[in-house]
Amino acid sequence: MTAKLVYDSQQELDPLGDAEQEAEKGTKHNRAKVGSGRPSSLIYTYGPGAIMDLPQFTIMPAGLDDWDRIWARRDGVPIIHAPRLRDVVRMMLKSPDVQLRPFPWQPKKMSMSHEGEDLGVPSRVFPQWLRCTGCDMLAPLPRFDYKNTHPFRTDEARFEHAKCTGRPGSGPRKARRQTAVPARYLLACVDGHLDEFPYDAWVHHGQKCSKAEFPALRMVDRTSGKGASAIIACESCQARRPMNEAQGEVGASKLPQCRGRHPHLDAFAPSCENKTKLMLVGASNLWFAATQSIIVMPESNTEKEVELADRLRLALGDKLAKYQSQLDMIRDLSEEKVDLAEVPDESLAEAVAQALAPLPSDEEQDEKIQTWDPVDLLVPEWNYLLKDPLGDRHEDRASGLTLSTRQRGPQLRPEITRVLAVERLRKVNALLGFTRIDDMDRVGDLPRRLVPLTRTSRPAWTVATEDRGEGVFLQLDENEVAAWEKRIYASDTWEAHRDAHRRNFNRRFSETAADVNPDERLKPPRYWLIHTLAHVLLREMAMTCGYSAASLTERLYAWEGVEGRPPAAGVLIATTASDSDGTLGGLVQLSEPARLEQVVKGALYRATRCSSDPVCAMRTPTDPEDFLHGASCHCCSMASETSCERGNRFLDRRFLVNLPGSTLGFFGNIDG
Repeated sequence: MTAKLVYDSQQELDPLGDAEQEAEKGTKHNRAKVGSGRPSSLIYTYGPGAIMDLPQFTIMPAGLDDWDRIWARRDGVPIIHAPRLRDVVRMMLKSPDVQLRPFPWQPKKMSMSHEGEDLGVPSRVFPQWLRCTGCDMLAPLPRFDYKNTHPFRTDEARFEHAKCTGRPGSGPRKARRQTAVPARYLLACVDGHLDEFPYDAWVHHGQKCSKAEFPALRMVDRTSGKGASAIIACESCQARRPMNEAQGEVGASKLPQCRGRHPHLDAFAPSCENKTKLMLVGASNLWFAATQSIIVMPESNTEKEVELADRLRLALGDKLAKYQSQLDMIRDLSEEKVDLAEVPDESLAEAVAQALAPLPSDEEQDEKIQTWDPVDLLVPEWNYLLKDPLGDRHEDRASGLTLSTRQRGPQLRPEITRVLAVERLRKVNALLGFTRIDDMDRVGDLPRRLVPLTRTSRPAWTVATEDRGEGVFLQLDENEVAAWEKRIYASDTWEAHRDAHRRNFNRRFSETAADVNPDERLKPPRYWLIHTLAHVLLREMAMTCGYSAASLTERLYAWEGVEGRPPAAGVLIATTASDSDGTLGGLVQLSEPARLEQVVKGALYRATRCSSDPVCAMRTPTDPEDFLHGASCHCCSMASETSCERGNRFLDRRFLVNLPGSTLGFFGNIDG
């Protein structure tokens, strides 16, 4: 991640540069926007380095270095205020000045107005090998014409083969314009590098064409949707080679070594010794976002002091050390950037001293990253949710968090001890980087495999999103959870899950498995319990709250107590969106005593049955199986990717309710 990348600084990406030149001449010019996406999709699915499908071709959002030229067209850059998350991002990226910025976007007053046309996510066309849909010509981008003449019809933007005469053998036909589509094969490696497939070298077995310096290639494909079924043909020397030769372990030996390319950065890593793997443009494992998120809670006094010190350090820079003993001068210099009107001199002096403290060394940063536990982000949230609100709809103005206490209904399960209605909340999500081929939490040699978003080793900012929504918080009885957990640890079912996790860990964490105890990465039984409870509640709530199941998300507070961190057992079911759609009130209404009783009762009853029973109810991993779930499937308790924070892992209905042949359920037997 800290290796210096090789790139050509003269090839900077600036989509609006030519538009501004034309504007100076008085010529109208299309601003060249080719598509759009919601902030949630751009951070979780189509972020920098991912491949985004447009109606006629595919693009790749560029690295954040190229976004700076977009922001430079504005007087100021907006900052998302979430100090707790920002500090974690700084630690993970080893950059002390990282700020959180939103996507460069501005809403339009009317559908045909021009606000925000100077903002957008810069992107590159990728892959840049295209195939003509009329004659199967396979060629790089410069061989095709680009058409995008309508400023409000981005769906019409496309590449065309200007003089397509049809496929060979179809008879003479007058040349006409034909749409070209991306050639769908790519090369990737486990360190996140991605490259075009070398079609020319492939069809000629690594040699030059014997008939032409620039051979004419075709991609012949008559069986779409069946993997690497195409045939690459050279019209110049009549060579042919099928793509299915590149599949599997045998095919991998025929592929070239990785060149270390990062197309989103237009750069190359100095060296890469990995073998490449054949990938398809639309493969689901081509891009996995590495993100962290928090629900913004009211800041403690300590957090406020740390935040003030950080703002002073960034606002004054070297001047802070020069005038550290002159508090009046510091107030004058920072007047426009930091509000110090209500900060007493004693607090200001402490903040200055804290801001001037030396930054941690690289060794200290590495040790902190290795020992950091993601649960640390959840602990402040859990501690605040344990406090009873001061009144109905108690609102913290700084964070926007609004809570209300709900009385427990007489028929509510006694294992649920507290209920809170989260009337309003703000969730901030930050993108740290991404991985390819395997998800972030399934690779053990991070941060080496975390692909950076910038060419610089110490980025100044990263992209983040703000979501607003509502939710329902449930807390379980800690004494009952602890007693139940002891019983689970002694069960054969838990032993089977632990063995399956060890097999899964050793297969996926092959490079680091020898240095890490897999049992330390296995979630405790209470996590399985609360995770399964969250999923069945998601399904039940979606039937009555007015939101779809894919719009609801889980926030799990489930960890055993350690020194300095008390145990937790609770869940927040929430819905969030980048606009007001996440605060319509339908979910909060389910926290009312009578409604919540019915929701919990219905969810637990449905958990006792599955259309795949008895197969689902008796599913337990045995050697050599390594799946990380038990009595759970898409028919009963699995959720969509947008709802589950663990990819439908660590689920088992047997830990929630008693199923035939099992008495491990926390809630015991459930009657209709």
